[in-house]
Amino acid sequence: MHFIESATKFLIAGGFWVIPIMLVGALGIGITIERFIKLKRAETSNRKMWDQLQPILHNGDFDTAREMTYNDKSFVSQLVNVGLERQGTVRRREDIEIAMDEVMMSIVPQLEKRTPYTALFANLATLLGLLGTIMGLISAFEAVATAAPSEKSALLSASISEAMSCTAFGLIVAMPMLAANLYLNLKASNIIDGLEMASLKTVNTIASFYSKNRNQQP
Repeated sequence: MHFIESATKFLIAGGFWVIPIMLVGALGIGITIERFIKLKRAETSNRKMWDQLQPILHNGDFDTAREMTYNDKSFVSQLVNVGLERQGTVRRREDIEIAMDEVMMSIVPQLEKRTPYTALFANLATLLGLLGTIMGLISAFEAVATAAPSEKSALLSASISEAMSCTAFGLIVAMPMLAANLYLNLKASNIIDGLEMASLKTVNTIASFYSKNRNQQP
């Protein structure tokens, strides 16, 4: 209860500019949660599908792998399926790699989508906090200018304390969003690295399969 009362007084002390900072923070939290769920689902579905695909690709059963990935919505299925479709029509490694690279170019923006907004909102929260402090100080000095000499010192101290609360709140909102931005970027980067590894392994498996078949021919 004491914490709630202290937090309420702290927010009230920040004045009007606390409201836009809270709105920016709410938007940042919403985007962070949405991105976390999206990336977590992508990571889980990719890992699950790749664990199933690896032994099938290793055995050279490309038809089965093609059927498994055709209707699956995971990113790794979309990527591998394009390679397997090209495998059924072309034999050149370069053609398969180019087709899979095109799919990667469409997947990466989906993984990085809206993540930069968390850094933007963190900067906005900080700047709004500073703006609120500056506006509060301006109001404080205007009030002190017309106050009685005996009251100026106490009035100025109280006003500055209230104005600094706005900056403090802006920083409190900004720091977690910066941490969230770093986490989301790392998570997206790990997924992209995994997809690139899956792409390379798929191409190498296809190339190795055809090379082995050529060597076995009389």
